[in-house]
Amino acid sequence: MPKRIEYVNPKGACPPQGLYSHATRVRAGTLYFVAGQLAVDQDGNVAGKHDFSRQFHQVFENLEAVLKGIGAGFADVVKFTTYLVHSQDIHHFMTLREVYFPKIFGGQPYPPNTLLIVDRLVKEDFLIEVEAIVASAD
Repeated sequence: MPKRIEYVNPKGACPPQGLYSHATRVRAGTLYFVAGQLAVDQDGNVAGKHDFSRQFHQVFENLEAVLKGIGAGFADVVKFTTYLVHSQDIHHFMTLREVYFPKIFGGQPYPPNTLLIVDRLVKEDFLIEVEAIVASAD
């Protein structure tokens, strides 16, 4: 039986330039468009001010909480969009993903990801924001 969510790197496409796939095929499920998650702790404060690594982990903790809340998990992610404030954090982001993604997804392939560098996020203390498209099995 084919997988419900399949990450695809079609023949003829250039190799992905990081830990992502070029496309996702979804065979069934309900689509959710998850708002960009920020490094906000349970008290509503910025977690890890000036600490990219701490913010990265808080963002993915927040994504996991939203996914659980809609009855989904990281295996249901169709696509990420990542926003960074500083281009200097690209390498740090890639390094953190290399360690964290195998923990949350298992092995490769990983979902498509669009990475953007923006002037700032909603508050200047935020360094990273990640939004997701999710296909739950319901």
